[in-house]
Amino acid sequence: QVQLVESGGGLVQAGGSLRLSCAVSGRPISVYGMGWFRQVPGKEREFVASISWTGGRTYYGDSGKGRFTISRDNPKNTVYLQMNSLKPDDTAVYYCARGRTGDSGDGGAERYEYWGQGTQVTVSS
Repeated sequence: QVQLVESGGGLVQAGGSLRLSCAVSGRPISVYGMGWFRQVPGKEREFVASISWTGGRTYYGDSGKGRFTISRDNPKNTVYLQMNSLKPDDTAVYYCARGRTGDSGDGGAERYEYWGQGTQVTVSS
């Protein structure tokens, strides 16, 4: 059973930073693309970032370009999302997901097979 557990969310002031982590158990992530999405109540889940299985390719949604950085540590089976210059509009539940293939590109949620429970990020103005 593949399980993903996000951590690192919390309350931060605008302009601050957070680093989210996603620890995966049950199967190595080394051959799978990994991604981050976010969702606010009443809206669709939004693509934030993804990274290919080697880490050689990264993709970002418009909301995080230039501010967010996705990375991975395959030996630790963990994926990270470094978020800088946070804005109140970044407030959401952030989800980690494991792709169906080695590179999910900037595609939508259908390209992912397993999801975490999410971690809340709240940015105050």
